[in-house]
Amino acid sequence: MTWEQRWHPLREEWVIVAAHRNSRPWAGETVEGGARAVPDYVASCPLCPGNVRVSGARNPDYRGVYVFDNDMPCVGPDAPRELERPAGFYRNAAAEGIARVVCYAPRHDLTLAELRSDQVVALLETWQAQYRELGGRPEVEHVLMFENKGEVVGVSNPHPHCQIYATNFVFKTIANEAAVTRRFWDDHRRTMMEEVVAAEESDGRRIIASRGSALAFVPYFARYAYETFVTPRRPCASLADLSAAEVDDFAAVLHEVVIRFDNLWRAPFPYVMALHQAPTDGRNHDGFHFHIEFHPPLRKPNLLKYLAGPEIGGGSFLSDTAPEEKAAELRAVSPIHYKHEAERTTHG
Repeated sequence: MTWEQRWHPLREEWVIVAAHRNSRPWAGETVEGGARAVPDYVASCPLCPGNVRVSGARNPDYRGVYVFDNDMPCVGPDAPRELERPAGFYRNAAAEGIARVVCYAPRHDLTLAELRSDQVVALLETWQAQYRELGGRPEVEHVLMFENKGEVVGVSNPHPHCQIYATNFVFKTIANEAAVTRRFWDDHRRTMMEEVVAAEESDGRRIIASRGSALAFVPYFARYAYETFVTPRRPCASLADLSAAEVDDFAAVLHEVVIRFDNLWRAPFPYVMALHQAPTDGRNHDGFHFHIEFHPPLRKPNLLKYLAGPEIGGGSFLSDTAPEEKAAELRAVSPIHYKHEAERTTHG
């Protein structure tokens, strides 16, 4: 049984780990789980090749990764700049930026876990190009890339895709992380993530996947059950700094993680995936170490991790699971996707 506080160095906050609570009786609402049949093409899907989007634009008959400007952006170059001044000491500012959608593949029924290895590499190369292009614009201070997967996190369209927000501000989590890691760099001339990786490899119990220059682990300070970090060993400010060989390693580890997620309950595994990359605001971000964070919302197959009093009211996460146990569960499943195992058996 794990029952203690653990320090989250990147967020500078305590996480309460009370793993014995995961077995407490539950009589509340659960979410629907399990795999559903999804066709490889849907005529009404705005992301499928050849279909018309809400803006009236028609998608090309794309065959690989496809990127386009979001038709319903939350930030954009046309956002109003002449704003009514709010009352008192309140402040507002224009929501300027560029919002894009990245379709992983033309098929509607595939997820990141079900792509071929070369398709995952192509996706990472696209992310690299987008970061370089958008981050190189003088008005862009931050390039946030993220994927929301699963209805339980509010995704209504299963077509495999992620989003990019290139903004005239730095999102708060990244701004805090940049400040924390810069202080650590100034004191130690070593990135904080290098220390995290060293500690995780020294312990070993929370490592999920490793290949050459990249590795994945459930961090000691995980807030969510199955929370997972994927990171290059070499300090890089962004994915764009990885060499071709490092991209291959990173893609392999990332792919293995999402496959193990799906294999855990033999169903599409929901998550929020965010790429933590250095801001592009022209400031010094020494010490920032690029990595991807997965925040899965389920702690059991149909049971959400609800944010309640400690998280919302107190500001400290309460984890009902031990990171060591969750990592062991992920390591115990096959690194070959369960659907491919079934196909292999069928074609014997």
